[in-house]
Amino acid sequence: MRPIILLFMAWTIFSVQGWCDMIKEPNVAGGFYPSDPKELSDFIDKVEAAAGSVPQDRQVQIAISPHAGYPYSGPVAAYTYKAIAKNHYKTIVIIGPSHFVDFQGISIWPKGGFKTPLGIVPVDEDFAQKLLKANPEFQFLPNVYEREHAIEVELPFLQKTFKDIHIVPILMGDPDPQVCHDLAVALDQLIGDRQDVLILISSDMSHYYTYDVANKMDALTLQAIIQLDPKKFFEGNISRHMEMCGFVPVTTAILYARMRGITHVEVLEHANSGDTSGDKSRVVGYSSVIFYSRLLGQPQTQDEAIDALNATQKKELLRIARDSIEKYVRTGKTLDVTTTDARLKAVQGAFVTITINGALRGCIGSIIGQEPLYETVRDMAIAAASQDPRFHPLSVAELNSIRLEISALSIPRRIKDASQIVMGKHGVIVSRDNHQGVFLPQVATDTGWSKEEFLSELCSQKAGLPPDAWKDPATALYVFTADVFGEK
Repeated sequence: MRPIILLFMAWTIFSVQGWCDMIKEPNVAGGFYPSDPKELSDFIDKVEAAAGSVPQDRQVQIAISPHAGYPYSGPVAAYTYKAIAKNHYKTIVIIGPSHFVDFQGISIWPKGGFKTPLGIVPVDEDFAQKLLKANPEFQFLPNVYEREHAIEVELPFLQKTFKDIHIVPILMGDPDPQVCHDLAVALDQLIGDRQDVLILISSDMSHYYTYDVANKMDALTLQAIIQLDPKKFFEGNISRHMEMCGFVPVTTAILYARMRGITHVEVLEHANSGDTSGDKSRVVGYSSVIFYSRLLGQPQTQDEAIDALNATQKKELLRIARDSIEKYVRTGKTLDVTTTDARLKAVQGAFVTITINGALRGCIGSIIGQEPLYETVRDMAIAAASQDPRFHPLSVAELNSIRLEISALSIPRRIKDASQIVMGKHGVIVSRDNHQGVFLPQVATDTGWSKEEFLSELCSQKAGLPPDAWKDPATALYVFTADVFGEK
């Protein structure tokens, strides 16, 4: 049982309007950054003027900025804020790690605002309250903010860059991939088709290695981020081959990016404390990174195209799927697979379908790719043969009768309503609360259903929702396309 947290803690300062307005006083003003407003403003102006040129034509949806003391990390943070300055945001969701308090789930500051020497940044209370209700692991734990600096250090830069913004301050606790996924899903659903929301991740990189070791470690970390590979990134941080204090928030950001079809990642700057202090014996790394899917002024992108698989690549994936099923069914062991094909190493979602004499015998997949495509196909083939709850595990006697089909998926994108669904072209995901269901594009062709029948069956049969839930604005709809190929 979680401890009961008293909301009226001595450290929380309230504004004169009453206790509802909960104004968070700064923790590190005068330490991490100047407490004098003019000195603080001048410092930010100075580092932004000194920062090199950055692209300012990106519609940035996610950004990463460091949160150390300004003399060390400020010159790197300046790149992030220069790059996003021409974007128009109303809400900025700031996600940082909890440095001082271990806890499960996430903590969302629900109302009021955060104070810095430059004034008060108000909380987007409507957004925060809806997010708190999205999942039982989402809560407000006042004590985790008592000493924390991860949110606060970003605020003066935001105040200098934008006017009339609201923030949603979030701190993440113990590393849990499911919590990362749940937060990414909740943010995706809440943000919907809004173009005025930024996800800002507050994180430093490697801590207290020598200069050369830190640079090598940070390069591996940034590579995993650029590849939008949440599994590689999360596991690399757990194993300490990579290191970011905010790796849990960054994992969430990568998952969110993949859900929304955000495909472009640019590292604007990387440096460490050795570059500013001159002491290279024990450094901390900093990075400025932006994620975007298009340029400012461009219309909403349509379906993200799948790089075409050629005949040789398709044949190789089908071989991997069959060999994986054969080995697992006969021995209970997972096939070791490798490839030199760069296309097959790309992270991508896929489904594997098993039929016998035209009848379905198993179908399981991963919509949001978290592994290289060839590994996804291996793992989904084994799952389809042994874990589909509709069927008993495949037997050795059935191996010679099966036929395999693979669907390599594009990144899903959110749509406004069902009118944007093209039957036979689009696979569809419905999602509401903790219910989710998916139909592949070929379901429409195989069944001959109308769009209404297709969506009603998807809601009732796959998601456990009322058949007409797809008509409800509270139900999120996503579409994707698939490159479908199978054994002859």
